[in-house]
Amino acid sequence: MNVQQQAGQNQALYRMDPTTQRNLKRIQEHMETLCQNHAHAYVRVETVDGDVFEGSPVHCEKGILYLQMPSNGTNRAFVPGFQNNVVLPLVLYNLLVISLLY
Repeated sequence: MNVQQQAGQNQALYRMDPTTQRNLKRIQEHMETLCQNHAHAYVRVETVDGDVFEGSPVHCEKGILYLQMPSNGTNRAFVPGFQNNVVLPLVLYNLLVISLLY
């Protein structure tokens, strides 16, 4: 079986509605701008699933917010270059609320 025959047999199990895709892209761009404008501010992030995290946005790219959290004595990170603090990657479309904390 050649590649063209295989490609013809593939069936999409899910295809996002184009309107939903445009809306998610617009939300992602808005969130990236928001996070860039408030980089290193102390924030509380609530997800759609009800999880709550506090920390500082250190980077936002390709739909992912990297939130630097207080280390509390740990020495672990998900992103190279942030060895002394925990950096948690959060998917932007899963975020419900980002609040500034003072």
